[in-house]
Amino acid sequence: MTTTRTQRAPRPATRPNQAPTHRLALLQSMLRVRRFEERCVELYSAARIRGFMHLYIGEEAVAVGVNEALTDDDAIVSTYREHGHALARGVPAEAIMAEMFGKVTGCSRGRGGSMHLFDTGRRFYGGNAIVGGGLPLAAGLALADRMTGRNRVTCCFFGDGAFAEGEFHETANLAALWRLPLLLVCENNLYAMGTALSRHQAQTDLALRAAGYGMASWAVDGMDVFAVEDAARRATEGVRAGTGPHFLEMRTFRFRAHSMYDSDRYRDKAEIEHWRERDPVEGLVRRLREAKELTEKARTALEDRVAAELDAAVEAAEQAPEEPAEDLLQYVSSPVEASRS
Repeated sequence: MTTTRTQRAPRPATRPNQAPTHRLALLQSMLRVRRFEERCVELYSAARIRGFMHLYIGEEAVAVGVNEALTDDDAIVSTYREHGHALARGVPAEAIMAEMFGKVTGCSRGRGGSMHLFDTGRRFYGGNAIVGGGLPLAAGLALADRMTGRNRVTCCFFGDGAFAEGEFHETANLAALWRLPLLLVCENNLYAMGTALSRHQAQTDLALRAAGYGMASWAVDGMDVFAVEDAARRATEGVRAGTGPHFLEMRTFRFRAHSMYDSDRYRDKAEIEHWRERDPVEGLVRRLREAKELTEKARTALEDRVAAELDAAVEAAEQAPEEPAEDLLQYVSSPVEASRS
């Protein structure tokens, strides 16, 4: 299966967040992610979306801020909690929602579902259901760019739980050894499924651990989209300059349970409420209002615009066809292998 690259305005390598229009654009992107996830909760509860689903609510600043530092030629490798990454990258909500519904118009033809969003046209190389599974894939993409002399960045998102996997340490070592153009973004939401970071890692300063591999590493307030964007721009500039891989530890928090099947009994309610006070979306709203850059009318207009987009996405997904049963064996084998059978 091939996916044509969607034509759209080129994404510049950097966008200063001092401009009011840019800050409003950040807010709209974060609202799109938040409302998309909330709509998915409604649809899942009504059994219109099935299977596993991992929500990104609370971590919106990371996806949106990092994407602002990437160009259309850069690549992204994501995790199973990737709806926000895909939306921030520009994958249409309609294509993602159709994928959630298992329809053929989905970005993965309905075969991937929530955990396997994919869009080669936008160089979005998928969610991955394996913890840390995207790391070696990202290293391979970065190695290909280095060997062919293309000045591109591969950005790999993963969670703090990946530090318990060999893939992270193998990838970090080889990336630093070969000076690969790789941006490693750890979304440290303090819990690997139901296990607190302090219960599975002796050293909880993940940026410090990554620095041990000889790469530039630092921690970032993952609830502040401006801090995320600035850190991502600084890191991508370093990667493009040929200084090797960079590591960003985004200190963030997921407001919802690990997945829709998770009862979330391992976290204290007071801890969740503490982090909710630092809500990245509402925090940005407050800052824009204090700067007199966002009125209640403008906020309502943004919400209405996002709601209309999601309404259209749900309607299109509901009306889209399912893949015909006779086509289900397509793409299971390569055309060469299929011709030999």
